Amino acid sequence: MSGETNDGAVKLPRETDVLFGHAQAERALLDAYKSTRIPHAWLIGGPPGIGKATLCYRLARFVLAHPDPAAAAVQSATSLALDPDRPVARRIAVQAQHDLKAIERVINPDTGKLYTVIRVEDIRRTVSFFGSTAGEGGWRVAIVDAVDDLGREGANALLKVLEEPPPRTLLLLVSHSPGRELPTIRSRCRRLLVRGLGDDDVAAAAAAATGRDADDPELQEAAHAAGGSVGRALALLDGAALALRRRILDLFAQLPDPDPLALHALGDALGGTDPATLAAFMDLVNDWLSAQVAGGEGEKPRLARVAEAWEKVNRNARAVEAFNLERKPFVFAVFGELAEAVRG
Repeated sequence: MSGETNDGAVKLPRETDVLFGHAQAERALLDAYKSTRIPHAWLIGGPPGIGKATLCYRLARFVLAHPDPAAAAVQSATSLALDPDRPVARRIAVQAQHDLKAIERVINPDTGKLYTVIRVEDIRRTVSFFGSTAGEGGWRVAIVDAVDDLGREGANALLKVLEEPPPRTLLLLVSHSPGRELPTIRSRCRRLLVRGLGDDDVAAAAAAATGRDADDPELQEAAHAAGGSVGRALALLDGAALALRRRILDLFAQLPDPDPLALHALGDALGGTDPATLAAFMDLVNDWLSAQVAGGEGEKPRLARVAEAWEKVNRNARAVEAFNLERKPFVFAVFGELAEAVRG
């Protein structure tokens, strides 16, 4: 990410002109384009928040700005970087590039919230988009962010697009779980897997996105806790999110006998209906359980208890989210399971 917009908001992938930590993946895309035989569809997979969509827009800008892959400017390029003042870059940033189509979940006008899936009609419009006359250079590019948000009907509609691609088209599919996509979709795409970023790259990207110093202690803490995800680091940079994380970690350290008053306070902090706080809590719980598995090699009874706790707390978390159940009893139940797992 490259900095804040004029109103202070973090830049979106289509606005971002700097890429952190994915030089190898970027080189693979550039080399494929230089070959003049770039595959028409790419499945770019990896954990959420690590820059996959940013990489897709970076390729889209480069291709639309340099439509001839045999041109000297392309053949001599060492990255997909493009001057943000180029007309193509400016048009993409404001969604005014007619040869680029972004397919993602949109706002439901009846509820004011995002649809839970990418609508099938938005996928079907891609057929007419690819069939229309392209502008300068003749390329048309579509970015699906993310294919994980497709329902079955939408996935089948996407498959039809993949089966009959017109010439000089690029379909870039972002996936947070590429192994779970339909085999028929995977088989028609070139797969490019990208990994979570190192702490230094997360800190640099988060600093660029927020305008903060990369050495800022809170930013460093968020980067270390983000598990390679810039998106997660940015969420943690909310002071309340970091404070919540510290409170949860303190309770982990008290197991198997956590302070009941601290549990009550955590239950209050997790109250409400914000799915982000529940997700942050469960991320830490699952990280803790994973660490218990890693540190319990050869202790079969203990590993069995940890596995049982993992299954119970995640099943209950899904129920809490789906049915909007009270979170304080859930917090006590989770720490009860964790205590049993380590008490033996």
